[in-house]
Amino acid sequence: MKKAYLGISFSNRKKFDKEIETLRSILQKEHCELFVFVDHYHFQPHEEKEMMATAFQEIDSSDVFIAELTTKAIGVGIEVGYAFAKGIPVIYIRKKGSDYSTTVSGCADQVLVYEDVTDLKDKLSMFMKI
Repeated sequence: MKKAYLGISFSNRKKFDKEIETLRSILQKEHCELFVFVDHYHFQPHEEKEMMATAFQEIDSSDVFIAELTTKAIGVGIEVGYAFAKGIPVIYIRKKGSDYSTTVSGCADQVLVYEDVTDLKDKLSMFMKI
């Protein structure tokens, strides 16, 4: 089974339950597991080196990196740069009207701007068929 790593801000994670479930549902149909780092690991503030080493290991074992950046997040930007440098395809998703990250877009293989969960589902489903 393939693996899609979802980069999302820890502090904003709970605001995106519906989007994450939509991603998980679409990816499962394509035999791809959605891996949400912030749901699997919890580090203390003094464990930042371990946190990044673990994140990089998980990204290395992924087939695609999805960056949910409706709200900008420095950590996700670092993860995007790492995935890009490793040649892992990057999909940049964000809600319409949110700030646009030129740096993430510059690393992305695909940019999906969505209006709501239904629109995200439609656009991701169409993208997965390509």
